[in-house]
Amino acid sequence: MKFNAVLAWLGKPIVMFVTFPKVIVVIGLIGLLIGSTGCAITPVPLTSEDLEQRVQRDLSNLTQYQEPVSRPITLYEAMARALRFNLEARVQGLKEMVAHRQLDLAHYDLLPKLVADAGYAGRSNFSGASSRSLTTGQESLEASTSAEKSIYTSNLTLSWDVLDFGLSYVRAQQASNDVLIAEEDKRRIANRVIQEVRSAFWKALGAERVMGRLSFLDDWVSHALSEAQIIRARALETPLTSLQYERELLQAQQEIQQLHQDLSVSRIQLGELMNLEPGEPYELVQPKRTPPVSKVKENLSELERQALLNRPELRTVDYQKRINANETKVAILELLPSLNMYLGGNWDSNSFLFNQNWLSYGAKVSWNLMNVFRHPARLQVIDAQKEVLDVQSLALTMTIMTQVHVAVAQYEAALEDVKLTQRYYETQMKIADHVHQSWSLNRLSEHMVIREKVQGLLAELRYEMALAKLEMAYANVLAATGEDPFPVNLSDAEIDTLSQELQQRWEWLSQHAKVSKIEPNREQKEGGVQP
Repeated sequence: MKFNAVLAWLGKPIVMFVTFPKVIVVIGLIGLLIGSTGCAITPVPLTSEDLEQRVQRDLSNLTQYQEPVSRPITLYEAMARALRFNLEARVQGLKEMVAHRQLDLAHYDLLPKLVADAGYAGRSNFSGASSRSLTTGQESLEASTSAEKSIYTSNLTLSWDVLDFGLSYVRAQQASNDVLIAEEDKRRIANRVIQEVRSAFWKALGAERVMGRLSFLDDWVSHALSEAQIIRARALETPLTSLQYERELLQAQQEIQQLHQDLSVSRIQLGELMNLEPGEPYELVQPKRTPPVSKVKENLSELERQALLNRPELRTVDYQKRINANETKVAILELLPSLNMYLGGNWDSNSFLFNQNWLSYGAKVSWNLMNVFRHPARLQVIDAQKEVLDVQSLALTMTIMTQVHVAVAQYEAALEDVKLTQRYYETQMKIADHVHQSWSLNRLSEHMVIREKVQGLLAELRYEMALAKLEMAYANVLAATGEDPFPVNLSDAEIDTLSQELQQRWEWLSQHAKVSKIEPNREQKEGGVQP
């Protein structure tokens, strides 16, 4: 008997499967087919056509927003073009825009949820049932149904979770700090772009003035080297004198080639900073030169304080501390129970229902008790992150103070180098004129004239390079102290307008920079060392 009962029990599923509706079997087979197809997905590498399309698309979009160059470019227009069209600056600007969009999106999380729902349910037969008396065991009601074969439902529910509102409010505050962090990153990138533009502009300007003469001088030195070899081969001079002369020419040629390389590359770098296509021709406007005097008016302690107040790196850490402090609020809110209230309208197509339309409302309280156990670990993470940010702030403070000292020292060294290079250049030109006059009277050899001409042009090149380093050193001082040498709003201004604003900003900085030396600090005064 028991064996037959087991067979009967095992046979029930088999009978149910055999009598299972054909539609359900078909659905099962379709699901099995889709699942087997999904497991057969393999990686598809990019084809050469895909790569070619990407290259063409990037090249066409590379200068899409670029304004054409229609006139010689001034220093401030070069800055304006770099701030507007430089791709790295544009990337940072787009990141700032994304941060603003995320803040706007976070505001919607504060609103209650309004959910519209619609559904359909169908059967191959009616759902019916009968009832049996628990007292007598007899069937007390014949089989009946209270639902149609096909039923359509819909509802519109407004719900609001108090805990989610509190968490969303804190997250929105963190998103607002992310916006400020993106703005500080934009300031940092813009400062660096200004530094690079000033350096590349002055180097490219020097290249425009002397590149032609540099090539001519290189040919002249090469010709002089050939003659020097002939003179040494014919023993027209002592071997030591001819070798020393040849050595001087080789040193000059090596320096000429190095300067030629630096100056020619600077023009390409300036075009890249302005997002011009490589090889696109452009001319530069010679700015009005001012006397080489110090533009730094404050002492080092004042510059340090200004840097610690204004540097974007420290401000970024301050905003990150705000975000971490809000994480403490989030951890506390997660300990609280959640209260959810809802109100909704419902409709059901089932004709057996007494009311096919009704209004539902209610409230529900839920509490995740596991958050109580994870709360101490969560606070430890927040405290550790706070400690990291505090130490990071101290490290940045020391780094920034050092950068201020280094930037000021480099600026004063570059200023002295300009003065010394200018004096050397003027002296060399006087010597070259004197040698040329003596050579015209047949008092000196042509070798002496070539030597002094070479030294004169090299002196001029060194002076141009010193001016470029001075301009970059001044931009480094502004960047080290956190001074913004550009207008606040850079997004919508035209090139001409932005150039004028940049010029006014730099003129304002120059007017407020008194001509004075850096005041010696206490250690320098005690040691008697003057800067």
